[in-house]
Amino acid sequence: MTASLRVSAEILELRTRHPFIIARGGSSDYRTVWVKVTDKDGCEGWGEAAATKFYGETPESVLAAINLYATAMPADPFDLEAAEAQWARMLRGNPAARVALSMALHDLAAKRVGVPLHRMWGLDAKAAPQSTFTIGLDTEEKIRAKVLEAAEYPILKVKLGTDRDEAILRTLRDTTDREIRVDANCGWTVTQAIRMLPVLEEYGVTVLEQPVVPQDIAGLGAIRRHATIPIIADESCLVATDIPPLVGHVDGINIKLAKCGSLREAIRMVAVARAHHLQVMVGCMIESSIAITAAAHLAPLVDIVDLDGAALLANDPFEGATIHGGQLTLPTAPGLGVTRR
Repeated sequence: MTASLRVSAEILELRTRHPFIIARGGSSDYRTVWVKVTDKDGCEGWGEAAATKFYGETPESVLAAINLYATAMPADPFDLEAAEAQWARMLRGNPAARVALSMALHDLAAKRVGVPLHRMWGLDAKAAPQSTFTIGLDTEEKIRAKVLEAAEYPILKVKLGTDRDEAILRTLRDTTDREIRVDANCGWTVTQAIRMLPVLEEYGVTVLEQPVVPQDIAGLGAIRRHATIPIIADESCLVATDIPPLVGHVDGINIKLAKCGSLREAIRMVAVARAHHLQVMVGCMIESSIAITAAAHLAPLVDIVDLDGAALLANDPFEGATIHGGQLTLPTAPGLGVTRR
């Protein structure tokens, strides 16, 4: 490998329309890193790193990691597998930093071919499921207002993991008859989760995501044995090698690019999950349309889509995949198909 591709990066200041709060905290202000890889002809590939302290990264650590990885860029953007493997050998961890470069190389490679990324992978955009739209933790009054504001979305995902979870569900169900899915973001104990299962059933919840802390695989299994709805592992499943130990304990896994470290790894995760007859979900962080669109190109491969990170923003600097009315629509331009507003 040679550093024949030039790499640059800058921090993006993003702001959500409402404070986005989950069981372990939240904010209205988020910082991600926009990465650009430029070839000798001036063609650019774009990527984005949504660093989170939960996974050991900050925007500043991403910038430092990108500077190191930039010394091992491939001569050819199609050398995707070798490039991603080299970065992982150089500096372990740092998945958000690595995936930003992975996105940028895939964007550049598909632009070279002249097709959208999903077409380079042989996928049909029309096969993508509808996306959920997330309602973060808030007061009952504000949750009601958020639900009404999100009237165009047929599937809602609500964040739980508080001491007033049933009241939140009651508020949602009193406000709408739309499908509701729940993400507890590790906020419950096994006992609490099992106790909540009849409540979830009463309010018509159709999916439960990550009810307990990541390392409690046995706890996930105990919950699943009592559940009548799918249990999806998120924080418990970062990369493909995390999937086999989850078999028999969950019904599916959630792939997030910012935690798995590369688009190639995301595709491996799909394959491993399918081999074990697990459902596959693709999710997101609070990100701009760059990272959301990169994940959206994978959506035809999955069962559950939760790609609302950019839709939650008040100031997305880019245009790409959209989820208007819950319908995931991919760009038709080459590469990721993302443009500046």
